[in-house]
Amino acid sequence: MEEKIDKIFKDVIGAGPEVDRAILVYGEIPGWDSVAHMALVAALEQEFDCMLDMDDILDMSSYAKSIEIMKKYV
Repeated sequence: MEEKIDKIFKDVIGAGPEVDRAILVYGEIPGWDSVAHMALVAALEQEFDCMLDMDDILDMSSYAKSIEIMKKYV
């Protein structure tokens, strides 16, 4: 699961393997703005064939939180 999420983060916000996942926080890195956030959500929903709850979309504020949230849908 984390490999898929890594790829999505790389594709959507340009977070390659050289980027420390601990620093991936919404609004604090270039590339993860509101538009990219919605693209990230759409890519996660498509990859995992699910529909994220609005509360989960709003809570998805970091890479680590994204992993935690997506565990509920897998």
